[in-house]
Amino acid sequence: MRNRYLDLLRALAIIRVVVYHVTGWATLTLVFPAMSVMFALAGSLMAASLTRVGPAAVGRRLRRLLPSLWVLAVVFVPAMLFSGLSASPRVLLWLFPIADPPANHWGALALSTIWYLRDYLWFVLASPVALWLFRRAPLMTVLAPYLLLVTIEVGIYPAPPVLREFGLYFGAWLLGFAHHAGMLRRLSGRLLYPVALALAVGGGAWIVEHPGPRGYDLNDNPLGNALWSAAFILIVLGRAPAGVAWLSRSRPADRAVTVLNRRALTVYLWHMPFVVALTPLVDVVGWSHQDPVGLAIRVLLVFALVGLVTLAVGWVEDVAARRRPELIPGGPTPSVDATARPGSEAGAGAGATVGRAVVPAQRTAGEPADVEINAR
Repeated sequence: MRNRYLDLLRALAIIRVVVYHVTGWATLTLVFPAMSVMFALAGSLMAASLTRVGPAAVGRRLRRLLPSLWVLAVVFVPAMLFSGLSASPRVLLWLFPIADPPANHWGALALSTIWYLRDYLWFVLASPVALWLFRRAPLMTVLAPYLLLVTIEVGIYPAPPVLREFGLYFGAWLLGFAHHAGMLRRLSGRLLYPVALALAVGGGAWIVEHPGPRGYDLNDNPLGNALWSAAFILIVLGRAPAGVAWLSRSRPADRAVTVLNRRALTVYLWHMPFVVALTPLVDVVGWSHQDPVGLAIRVLLVFALVGLVTLAVGWVEDVAARRRPELIPGGPTPSVDATARPGSEAGAGAGATVGRAVVPAQRTAGEPADVEINAR
């Protein structure tokens, strides 16, 4: 049975990412460190899959991850090739992004969110070994990425950017392992809250002492981001409620959470091109970041455009997950046994209609050439 609280967290994280990319409000990264939360939720689901089916979970996860990227590539890679991108073997990275796929000047901005799939892919590949280590030495395994990040940020180990991101986000992924194992929930309040407070204070102090070009934006501060996000994850997962009964009582909210979860990749991958495309409107109609009405209109326009694309290609996520394709997920599910319909011989003989609930499959949760843009 699905955990709707985790679904709600993922839906809020996706909304936060889109709103942040439209508004640029650094405060949003502090209020809700969405990317780390998304990696933690993915780590928890990956651990559950590995526990259930073993290493085959890697192939299943990749099968659900890559088709949505391929749909995006079918549209944008030819457009970039026709507008300045050099045709080289590196273009094949759009099929399996173990490194940043190449992009031209506008594609580097519009498709800058691809870094998430690159990191996600590596984390999935590393998970069987990581889970083996976690089961034998959970604390040291969780601490290892954070210790790596500390050595990088204080200058002890001048590692490449990919290792910095590994230290930042794989730590959140491993906290997801701890959530799946029930370790976070078993932590007593006398331990969990002081640890979370210490991490938040340490991360906050580092952020204040090392502001980035956008001020106190977590995306400009890997170590502060890691510590602050770890504190957030400990609270929202370590003290997760047993359920969110109020969600089922609101049909629109419940349906929205379902749609955002089953179309998470589509929304994430496609929102940034629309953010970039609408940016010129700032100059045309004067919708500056200080204009609340203009910002609200831009946010609504991005969500509306993403909604249209989701209607057009979001079903690919259903196919990848081997679910029945739906235009809008979460609609009514057939539940009446055909053999018990009124008028049928079986129904007449039985004297009662028996419904069979159909349970849906579980949803698991780059400038010219090779420039990577930080878009989180």
